[in-house]
Amino acid sequence: MDYRKYGDTYYIRVDKNEEIIKTIIDICKKEKITSAVFGGIGGCKEAEIQTFIPESGTFETETVSGMLELISLKGNVITDNDNNYFHHTHALFTYKSGGEHRSAGGHIKSITVLYTAEIDLKPVSCGEIKRKYDPETGTGFWDFL
Repeated sequence: MDYRKYGDTYYIRVDKNEEIIKTIIDICKKEKITSAVFGGIGGCKEAEIQTFIPESGTFETETVSGMLELISLKGNVITDNDNNYFHHTHALFTYKSGGEHRSAGGHIKSITVLYTAEIDLKPVSCGEIKRKYDPETGTGFWDFL
């Protein structure tokens, strides 16, 4: 992994066998970024995709593997009042299976890089977004400060 800051944006190269979400959160911790948005593309080998089941308040996880083209990555990183980091990430992948092109996407738990991923990370400026727990859904939402 390597990254640079140009202007207000961090440009991150995630390398082979590295996990994208962990890399983003590690950079946020190192750079003291408490709220940010990010996007990216790349070539990946494994993704844990989750679907939230409202009736049970749980996530179902499916792992997709192979040569996965990460065609769209969009997410955010925020902290709670105890400075614990959280991400909310969605992605879409294309891949071949049985000679056919397929796609898979949704809420992301983790993504492992096959050869590279290119991420742009934009910290929130002139304010801060924290995580506010919602007991009704059992999840967290943005809390604007």
